[in-house]
Amino acid sequence: MTRSSTRLPLAAWDHRYLWHPFTQMEEWEADTPLIIEKGKGSYLIDAQGRKYLDGTSSIWVNLHGHRHPHLDRALTRQLRQIAHSTFLGLTNPPAIRLARELIRLAPKGLRRVFYSDNGSTAVEVALKMAVQYWQQIQPTAGPKQSFAHLKMAYHGDTIGSVSVGNIELFHARFKPLLFPTHQVEPPYCYRCPLGRTYPSCDMACIDPLERLLETRHRELAGVIIEPLVQAAAGMMVAPPGYLARVRELCTRYNVLLIVDEVATGFGRTGKMFACQHEGVTPDLMAISKGLTGGYMPLAATLTTEAIYRAFLGRYDEWKTFFHGHSYTGNPLGCAVALANLEIFRREQTLAQVRKKSRLLARLLQPVAELPHVGDIRQCGFMVGIELVENRETKAPYPLERRIGHRVAQMCRVRGLLLRPLGNVIALVPPLSMRPRELTKMVAILHSAIRETTENLASAS
Repeated sequence: MTRSSTRLPLAAWDHRYLWHPFTQMEEWEADTPLIIEKGKGSYLIDAQGRKYLDGTSSIWVNLHGHRHPHLDRALTRQLRQIAHSTFLGLTNPPAIRLARELIRLAPKGLRRVFYSDNGSTAVEVALKMAVQYWQQIQPTAGPKQSFAHLKMAYHGDTIGSVSVGNIELFHARFKPLLFPTHQVEPPYCYRCPLGRTYPSCDMACIDPLERLLETRHRELAGVIIEPLVQAAAGMMVAPPGYLARVRELCTRYNVLLIVDEVATGFGRTGKMFACQHEGVTPDLMAISKGLTGGYMPLAATLTTEAIYRAFLGRYDEWKTFFHGHSYTGNPLGCAVALANLEIFRREQTLAQVRKKSRLLARLLQPVAELPHVGDIRQCGFMVGIELVENRETKAPYPLERRIGHRVAQMCRVRGLLLRPLGNVIALVPPLSMRPRELTKMVAILHSAIRETTENLASAS
């Protein structure tokens, strides 16, 4: 059977057997699926051989490009040893070495690594650790078992992580399943109710969290935030100093700080972890996505020695953390994650990201001048472009007009793959994307936004 003759059966089988995430399947079944067969560097290649710039790093996981030879070799080398063995009562060399390397790179004070499978499970681990920690260090005090989080937060799709999330479109239907939490207003500088912007901002956006901690700290096990950037909320960048202030308040009121670095970790913001921009060490830190450079599912929750030691004791004291996953500490994932971190050193990735982030900011300046671009938010290689119906009033496009989807479709025709966040176009390119590829990516986006908004205006 030839390559061309297999395309139609694959498309038909996809429509017949698959259910895709975050996808209205009635629309999907009415269209021809884009089948990605290969990848090379910054490009994805479909079954017809067409190339597309990967503008989302395959949903924020790819760092060094597709088919990086060092990562390929690490994976095949580990396959010659073993693909997987349980981490329950056993260990393996790649998992041990990776834990040591992660602690070396993590914010100072994080000392222990607990492996899991993905960002949601890494957050679940942190939430459960926090609740059990307080039970074990102050068993006679009142329960500290609730959490504070920002509105519009997204920490994953499992029930615990959804409980500390607040994207209504995703989460509203599942409220009967969730545990109660405390929500506070996020730092959304473009739509600040006080009309303030940094650097002149006095960071009044921290006040709701401070008031909550002052009144409810005795029942709060932790505060969970995405440091610097609320990613799925629309790449909302916090003002400078916000994260450090959250750390100060958690310390003052004796509440654990949990940071979700799933999206922001591994160089996306220009440092290995976003916390390091403001010298913050959390009590618990969830990581995934870029951990293996886009090669294997793997996640981890990092924590302090103090939290770890609260779980030590005789077996019959029942202080054990009874939580785990079948693929915890998977040797293939850990081996390729180690190679991923080696590339950071060999290729001076962080320095390159900081340099190319400045180029990306310059390239985006003409995009900012388009009449329906309300705001461009950038932190390193994380960019959100908010499209508005009226720039003067900041009136958003109605979601049913699907402006982000329309722009992404037009970009796809021009050779760029994106995944919008409602009215926000998210750019999260691989860290290895070259300057000429960045230039091409932004040029495609500029023309797609201009043409889409013009067409929409003329049709109104």
